[in-house]
Formats: sequence, C-alpha cells, structure tokens
Amino acid sequence: MPLGTLDRTPPPFFRQGTPALTKLVLCSALAVFLMAADNRLKLTQPLRAALATALLPAQRSLMAPVNLFYAGLDHLQGLNRALAAEDRVRQQLVSHAERLARGEQLAQENAKLRALLELRPAMQVRSVPAEVMYEAADPYSRKVFIDRGATHGVVLGAPVVNESGVLGQVTRLFPLHAMVTLLTDKDAAVPVLNTRSQQRSAAFGGAEGGGLLELRFMAGNADVQVGDKLTTSGVDGIYPAGLPVAQVASVDRRADAGFARVLLAPAAGIDGVRHVLVLEPLSAQLPPIPELAASAPKGGHKGAGKGTAKASGAAP
Repeated sequence: MPLGTLDRTPPPFFRQGTPALTKLVLCSALAVFLMAADNRLKLTQPLRAALATALLPAQRSLMAPVNLFYAGLDHLQGLNRALAAEDRVRQQLVSHAERLARGEQLAQENAKLRALLELRPAMQVRSVPAEVMYEAADPYSRKVFIDRGATHGVVLGAPVVNESGVLGQVTRLFPLHAMVTLLTDKDAAVPVLNTRSQQRSAAFGGAEGGGLLELRFMAGNADVQVGDKLTTSGVDGIYPAGLPVAQVASVDRRADAGFARVLLAPAAGIDGVRHVLVLEPLSAQLPPIPELAASAPKGGHKGAGKGTAKASGAAP
C-alpha cells in the first residue's frame, strides 16, 4: 500500500482542542459579564419580560388541572358555605341598616364641611381586580404572581388589597402579569397609624419566621398596647389612608434596651388568597413635589446662600 494513502491524523482519544482551563476561564468571564449587565445595565430585562410573556400560556396550561380540581372541590363544598354565608349576610344587613343610614348622613355633612372650608374632594382610588396565579418558588421570600400586568393598567409600586386589608405591593411588572411582594416579606415595609393613639410608625415584614410584622424603633415607653389596630397612614403617597394593615399581637418592653419589640398580626389572611384588588398609587393623583432649589431665596448674602445650599443637600 502506498504511504501517501495512510491516514496520519491522530485517533479521537489523542486529539486536543481548547484546554479545559481556558474554557473554564471564558465561561466564568461570560457569566460575570452577564450578571453585571443584568444588575447594572439592565440589558436582560427586555429578554426576561419577553420570555416570561412567552411562557405564560404554558404556565397557565400546566395550572389548568390544579385549578380544575380546586374548582370542582369548591363546587361540591360550596352549597353549605353559601347557605351559611347567606344567613350571616342577612344578620349583618339587619345590624348594619342603622349604621348605613348614619354613614350617609355623615358623608353629606363631610361634603358640606369640605365645601365650606374650600378643601379638595377626597381622592377616588381606581382599582383593577386580579387573581393570584401561584406563589414564588423562593422559600426565603413571600411573593405571589397575579394575572394582571402593564397592559391592564397595573403600575409598578401599586398597592394590593383584599376584603380584609393590605396584602402587599407590586414590585415587578410584566406585560400580562405582575409580582406582588407581601407584607410579611423580609424586604416589605408600610407606614402605619395607630387608630387608638394616632401615633405614626412603620411596619416591617420578616418577623418571627416571616408570618408576622414588626414595629421597629419604638421607644420602650411608647403608647402601644396589645390589640391596637394599625391602618395605613397615607403619608407615603402610595397607600390610601385608612386601610387595615395589622393588629398588635405582643409588646415586649425590655429593661436592658431602649426600644420595645412590638409584633403585629396581619389583618389580611396572607396565605390562601385567590382574588385581590390592585389599587392606583396616590402619587398618580397628587401634585408633583416642587424642587427644593426653587424655594431657596435668590438674593441675600453669600454666607446665607451657602447655608441654604447645605440644608437643601441634606434634605431627603
């Protein structure tokens, strides 16, 4: 056999391509670049939104058997619940008839007093009904996904409530659905008002394993009692005032610390929620906040100007 016809290429076992260390370095660099681009430059946000929109029909189709099972279970057990609810509603209608009449009278008096004092009318909060699709898979957070998104009028930061009170806030928005961070999440916070003492504070989530809320930085001698009801204060420009948030469950006044540990039980049932309302943030109806520099005096002496500039820079 002529020597020119012999195959001189090495067997596949002895072939060497790019070294494994080089591949590891390239893949690590690519991973670091993608993480930095996603965190800093938000380059993958449109891709994530498009992918989430494309996968939404598949998610709904996979959830169809589960929803069908629960719908059938509710249908079988719904008759007794409906009859019991009808009896309760009849009793409530009888007990609330007088209260409703007094409420209408108070509303008329309120409207007349507002007109007399030339106050602006109370803001009307628009809402979008939504249904909870599923809970986020992260075990260290309390987030749920609802079936309403940007195309339905939902905006980022919108409050989410049910018939019992505040549930959370929209923290991530997609075209056809949105992610809601619940009040019991470790990163959640809401300004509240004590209806008894009229004291304002802030309730934070993540207390006692994520099932309760906590009033942080409360003085040891603060006027807080077990059973106090907390509602939204309305000063943050997000939540309407007067929505139920929580009830004081325990107050631990420690002698060796300057702050009291106040735990709260959410007013709304966080677990098992199916139907919610997404409210429009109050900031959409409030006038824009004027620039601090516009209110600063134009004249005056140099020292006063420097002091005003420093004060403006220190303001939040």
